[in-house]
Amino acid sequence: MVETQTYKLRDYQKKAVDNALSYFRKKRDPAVIVLPTGSGKSLVIAELARIAKGRVLVLAHVKELVEQNHQKYESYGLKAGIYSAGLQKKDKDHKVIFGSIQSVARASKDFFNDFTLVIIDECHRVGLEQGSQYDQVIKELKEQNQDICILGLTATPYRLGLGWIFNYSALGAERTKEARFFKQSVFELPLEYMIRNRFLTPPVKVDIPVTSYDFSELTENGRRYTMDELEEVLKKQRRLTPLIVKNIIDITETYDRKGVMIFSSTVKHAQEIYDCLPEGEAEIVLGDTDEKKRDEIIKRFKERKIKYLVNVSVLTTGFDAPHVDVIAILRPTESTSLYQQIIGRGLRLDTGKKDCFVLDYAGITHDIYSPEISDKKPTPESVNVQIPCPQCGFENNFWGRVDDEGYIIEHYGRTCRGGIQDPETFEFKPCGYRFRFKLCPKCSCQNDVGARNCCECGEVLVDADAKLKQARLSKNAHVLKPDSIEISEQFDKKGNSYLEVKYYDFDANYLSEIHYLNNATAVKKFNINFLRSHMRRPEFELPIQTVADVLRCRPLFRMPSFVIARKQGKYWRITEKIFAEEL
Repeated sequence: MVETQTYKLRDYQKKAVDNALSYFRKKRDPAVIVLPTGSGKSLVIAELARIAKGRVLVLAHVKELVEQNHQKYESYGLKAGIYSAGLQKKDKDHKVIFGSIQSVARASKDFFNDFTLVIIDECHRVGLEQGSQYDQVIKELKEQNQDICILGLTATPYRLGLGWIFNYSALGAERTKEARFFKQSVFELPLEYMIRNRFLTPPVKVDIPVTSYDFSELTENGRRYTMDELEEVLKKQRRLTPLIVKNIIDITETYDRKGVMIFSSTVKHAQEIYDCLPEGEAEIVLGDTDEKKRDEIIKRFKERKIKYLVNVSVLTTGFDAPHVDVIAILRPTESTSLYQQIIGRGLRLDTGKKDCFVLDYAGITHDIYSPEISDKKPTPESVNVQIPCPQCGFENNFWGRVDDEGYIIEHYGRTCRGGIQDPETFEFKPCGYRFRFKLCPKCSCQNDVGARNCCECGEVLVDADAKLKQARLSKNAHVLKPDSIEISEQFDKKGNSYLEVKYYDFDANYLSEIHYLNNATAVKKFNINFLRSHMRRPEFELPIQTVADVLRCRPLFRMPSFVIARKQGKYWRITEKIFAEEL
């Protein structure tokens, strides 16, 4: 018997519900609500299902989530059915049905009658893939009701290799121009808000004095690695595992921690970890663990009969154990969303719980508070930085570099992602401001750095890789990879001042260029040929009129990744410079 209780929505939950209703009154494109782990997604689902006029189908990818959402709904005195083979129920006639996607995809056609709203939990799993179980279910629902409302909920609205799962953000940004199943985010709540307002436990990254695994050979090139490759790396570092597990135990016992979740790399690795843990205090959950045994292990962990729970690629979503106060990460991941899901397992509030220790033994550099950036990381030291657009004021998240005090030295942003969205039609008009751009040689129009053709006249624009390849094959071209840059004032034979810029490689070979700044035309030319591309922060306007002004601003200039020069008579003349964001 489920104990009933009254509920009151928090302000942000009410806003999420209201925004979804407002959107579906005007549009029928699939939409998303973004709420962090522990923010009460099941309560938002319950309220939307309660007030819906027609039938509601709530989908999840694991039975734990189906059961969790259903229990939450019925705890408020509301009635709903379950359609899940894993939960041994196949209800069809209730107004609200909570179902697993695997079971619903195999349901008969009459199951899909009269639904007006489908809610998809953990919706970052839904894509445009034809023939997927989500695709099958949505097609069946649309056959019955072409105007059905499709709403997704997730804490992590991005996927590794894909980026953002929707096109337009509730925060006024265009996340991607590429086709997405979900078109619009109608509400987004940052994790920082939840922690600041004490709705979640603060995560504390503990500085670990012992060693960590080195997974750099797997992750440094951003490629997908195989389990065999991962096993091979772990095999070379097997002696580290007992030291790492001992450190986890020491921290747990020293600070009287109550529940420890350990995320391992492989099944074999999980067993090695388990063998080093205190006997009778630990268990392993794997992907192929028998369901009954898995449920029993999780039950014992939640009842605090065991302290350590080791798992491999499971228990990242749909798992709720509020007493967890240590998250130990012993596996690599290039996915920000997976990293956030892992840490989210320890952020729920519990009696006497003040924080959650995050022990990173894999050298992961993701920031739990920062969203995914879909652009490729240009340099290993790049971090997420916020850059306001000088044209519209939108706060862009770009890759960049900061100094020891956190001041932004440089960023690699190209185009402002902000814009204006019509509140009635939801039509989005991008701001379009370009921080960095490629000028068309034919019409001088500004284009994205990665553009292949001019957006105005269609002229073919040669990309950086092609330029480098052509230059390296040419006898009359020289490619230099700069190691340092020297900017100085020089004087010609007539005593006129000019700026000399020398680019040195590792062997002290150099290429140079000169710029006169003795009249307005020369200053304008310098702005186009040098300043525009060399500024670390291109949105800033520098009051440069003289060589002395340039020398004062030297710290604000950056170095190109490559310099291409071509032979002109006896001398080399710099013709192209290629910067990090172009590669």
